[in-house]
Amino acid sequence: MLAIHKKIVLDEQQKPFAVQIPIDEFERLEEVIENYGLSKLIDEVSDNERLSMEDAKKYYQSLKTNVES
Repeated sequence: MLAIHKKIVLDEQQKPFAVQIPIDEFERLEEVIENYGLSKLIDEVSDNERLSMEDAKKYYQSLKTNVES
């Protein structure tokens, strides 16, 4: 399990309203969340129709052209 060294920030009434964590731990959390999201996306599209190599190249080229314009 990922260790998180958190500091709780309190308001004037001493009620918690925020948490501070070291940046390296925050970046690790981001990575874990992104990887989880990618794995869910892969699971969702795993049954989709696959493109042939030629169709994939055409599709990639169309994406590249749309981004450049």
